[in-house]
Amino acid sequence: MKTLFLVRHAKSSWDEPDLPDVERPLNDRGRRAARKMGRRLARRDANLDLVLSSPAIRSLKTARIMARRLGYPRRKILLSPRLYACSANELLHTVRTLDDRFDAVMMVGHNPEMTLFAQRLGASIAHMPTCAVARFTFDLTSWAQVDRLASTKTEFDYPKRGKRE
Repeated sequence: MKTLFLVRHAKSSWDEPDLPDVERPLNDRGRRAARKMGRRLARRDANLDLVLSSPAIRSLKTARIMARRLGYPRRKILLSPRLYACSANELLHTVRTLDDRFDAVMMVGHNPEMTLFAQRLGASIAHMPTCAVARFTFDLTSWAQVDRLASTKTEFDYPKRGKRE
């Protein structure tokens, strides 16, 4: 079994509009949402073998906050430039080239790529809001086999789920 977690980074700050996009940090709401989603995943026994993050500050901070809640060593989070300003095809290529010794992998990145990739994997997700998590379970032994029909189970959660908006 292989499990893939797709995470859209939490809400970022626009307090400094002149900052380059890659350097934008999380705002307070984003930090709270990342903690909340990390706790929810921990309650669902999400045990990770690998966490990959876009090099953007807001993605890395989201990954670090969630990793802490999941007991994943933050120093083991790997930065992957392939997760920044990419396409759904590039995300699929990244997944298909993962080392098969990893059974549960989290990828933290951006929209619209995360939503498009989730849809490509067969999820009926119209939009991944900030800090949303899509969890795909595959009855496979190799990441190279991941495709649209391979997912046996999909879960989707986001910070405001269950609240009236």
